[in-house]
Amino acid sequence: MRSSWPFTALLIISFCARSNAQAPGPSGGFRQSSTPGPSAPSPNTAAGGQNAFQGGVPSGKATPGVLPLSLRDAIDRGLKYNLGAVLADEGTRSARGTRLRALSDLLPHLNVQTTEAREQISLKSFGFPSIPGLPIPTIVGPFSVFDVRAYLSQTILDFNAIHGLHSQNESVKAAQYNYKDARDIVVLACASLYLQAIAGSSRADAIAAEVKTAQAVYDQTLDMKKAGTVPGIDVLRAQVELQQEQQRLIAAQNDFQKQKLSLARAIGLPLGQEFSLTDQIPYALFHPVTLQQAVEQAYRSRGDFQSAVALVRAAESNKKAADGTGRPTLRFNADFGDIGTSPSFSHETFTVAGNLTIPIFQGGLVRGRVLEADALLQQRKAQLEDLRSRIDYDVRTAFLDLKSAGDQVQVAMSAVDLATQQVAQARDRFGAGVANSVEVVQTEESLATADDNYISSLYSFNLAKASLARATGVAEQTADQLLGGKP
Repeated sequence: MRSSWPFTALLIISFCARSNAQAPGPSGGFRQSSTPGPSAPSPNTAAGGQNAFQGGVPSGKATPGVLPLSLRDAIDRGLKYNLGAVLADEGTRSARGTRLRALSDLLPHLNVQTTEAREQISLKSFGFPSIPGLPIPTIVGPFSVFDVRAYLSQTILDFNAIHGLHSQNESVKAAQYNYKDARDIVVLACASLYLQAIAGSSRADAIAAEVKTAQAVYDQTLDMKKAGTVPGIDVLRAQVELQQEQQRLIAAQNDFQKQKLSLARAIGLPLGQEFSLTDQIPYALFHPVTLQQAVEQAYRSRGDFQSAVALVRAAESNKKAADGTGRPTLRFNADFGDIGTSPSFSHETFTVAGNLTIPIFQGGLVRGRVLEADALLQQRKAQLEDLRSRIDYDVRTAFLDLKSAGDQVQVAMSAVDLATQQVAQARDRFGAGVANSVEVVQTEESLATADDNYISSLYSFNLAKASLARATGVAEQTADQLLGGKP
């Protein structure tokens, strides 16, 4: 009987490394994992093909009463609970996990394995015939075998693994830039839904005022009918106009409630939470930077563009990794253990080896991988140039939309003033008996159209400002300044 300290030490190592222990191959050596190609997880679709930025992850429980919700609150909640932002963040974590897998190919692997077996061997099955006259049994055993062993493997030189790690480093950067881009999209989506809800509320308020006006005209016409100054057709005409405005009000209020539901879903409000919009986002002049400055800022700040650049670098490293599969690799393998019939009757053994592998002929494997990697690289470069063109297009169209929407707001404001004066004059003329109700109805419809045009143009103007911020990649930083009415 001998000291069993090697057995005790190896059991302690086995316990400490159990969470990541892995049985080695037959030789106890290192098994290289394949290096995945570069990718940038940026999911923008949810289940069923729906745009993920329209969805959200409801958080918390609904509180009693009505929750006041400002634009800043909506954006902050969207950045935390919008489904697109959540998926992009998880995509970044997934990219980090893939990088760790690639890094593991270059780090030491230490595994511990404990085996205790009861065996019986037939010597005939191994080609040992019985010899007449010699007392050699054909059956050996049963006997016990105990073995506790630690295996260590370390990559010394592997071009495939080295460049594969570089590729995954760039993929992580691409995923991080994708997350930044997703946050800008969330800001635009939340701002758009908030502005749309404000426009819906304004339409409902404008139509409610038009209902009151139509009601007043109907009451006035009814009184004049009773006095015998207007025919019955004027009463019917005023009544028809009143009911049409009431129908418009019902539809506008319904649209407003659905717009609020869309906003609540995108920012992850608790299910059933009542809330009110506290910001109105009035019209305010906006003086953007020059077009050239905006384009240059977009190339510096857009997360999707930086992600595309990182993906090109990742594809370049991936091509080098594919070429590295045809180069020599050098690895170090070692094992140390205690083997015997039992822990008390055992002896330590060890193996130390260097493994140099020189590929001679692999049947076109390396050439095939290089072709695949080069094709991916050319795709990434083409996508980068397409994105460069699209960013220029986005900025230019945002400038055009901003100017057009600003001009429309100015015209719409003037049209509302003129239509309001027209309604007042028509009512005065009708009350004086120099015009019939047709003129009044027509002016009321003109005012309704002018109100709707103003609301639509104001929504388009504010949305154009948010779109310009998104196009230049600074939506998250400048949302308050752009939509808060500050020039």
